[in-house]
Parts: sequence; C-alpha cells; structure tokens
Amino acid sequence: MEQELTEHHAPLPGRVGHVAGIESLTLDGHRYYFGFDFRSDLVVSPLIADPDAMAAFAAKHLRQVDGRHDEAYWADLVSEAVEYSELVADDADREFTTAGLRAELPEPDSHLLYLLDAVSDWDDESDLPPDVQQAYERLGFEEDEFAECIDECLEAVLEEGSAARSDEWTVLRFYLTSATAHLPGNWVLLFGPLGFGSAGQSDRSQSSR
Repeated sequence: MEQELTEHHAPLPGRVGHVAGIESLTLDGHRYYFGFDFRSDLVVSPLIADPDAMAAFAAKHLRQVDGRHDEAYWADLVSEAVEYSELVADDADREFTTAGLRAELPEPDSHLLYLLDAVSDWDDESDLPPDVQQAYERLGFEEDEFAECIDECLEAVLEEGSAARSDEWTVLRFYLTSATAHLPGNWVLLFGPLGFGSAGQSDRSQSSR
C-alpha cells in the first residue's frame, strides 16, 4: 500500500491542463478515481486508486474554470466522487467486475460504452477494413453514424446472437477490438477484458436470455 500511495501517475498523452472534475468507478470492489472534462466528454487522467494521489495529480495537471487549485481543494472533490457522479444517476452503473466484462457484452447506450468512447484514442473516422466497411454499408448507415451504429448492432446481437446478425457482429467486434487497442495509460485495467473476450461473448449472451 505504501508503494501505491507514493506512486507517480503520468498524465495521459495530450490531456494535460483540462478544465475537469473528478469521477470514480469500482472494479472488482476496488475504487478508482479519474479526471473528466465534461465539456469535451473526455477522460483526462489515468485510473488512480489512492485518493491523495488523485488530488495530487489533479493539482498538478488539471484545473477548474477559475484556474488551478491546491491538493486540499481537489481532495474535497475526490471525496465527493465516492458518493456522487455527474455522469450517472444510479451508482450501480459505475460498478464493474472483470468476470462480468469477460462474460457479457455491454448494454447499448450504457455508461461503460460512454467511458470507452471518452477514453480511447481510436478515431472512428479512420478507414474501416474492407469486410467491416461492407458490413457497415449493408446495414445502411452513413459515414458519420458510427456511434449510432454501435448501439443498434449491440441491440441486434444481444437479441438474436452473432450467427443471426453477422454484419452487426462484424462491425461491433471491430469496434470493441479497435477501441480497446487504443487505450491510454492504465485504462486497460477496466476495458482490457472487454476487448479480449469479445470474440465469443455474443453467443453466450444469447444463450443466457
């Protein structure tokens, strides 16, 4: 524990100096804090387990609308992030387990998907592989509708399974793999199991319904 308390947390590349608040989540019963720029829908820090370390990180790398603040100021915001979130109304939406992430696909329009989009460096406007592009076009989506496509693909795969909705599964699997492959810092702690386990999840999701 002593080593964790004194651990240096490097900022995420290109995400220093943001106007941000503090959010938190739990993974396997352990709470992690992180900075979040609400105006940009952007995660702006690694996951940090120690409250004091989170306050120190924020004092050095983040600011509020009125400028920078000291660690004591940020410590209050860190403490509030345990009980309160500006991103979710239900605390259960920010509680995760590695086993659950490996076993099931995320729900459409969920907090988990929102966080993945907010933290990943993957650009959804980049060129799609030919098989994914063809599946995407067959589904009838325009070039700028990728986010909407992911939610609809999830709904279809969760309802009918990957075998019945192969185009949806092709697009969805590509997104989960690509987004998790472009995670900065230690966010792989949360999303790594989601990407690595996605290849076989859809059939299990269907069979559990």
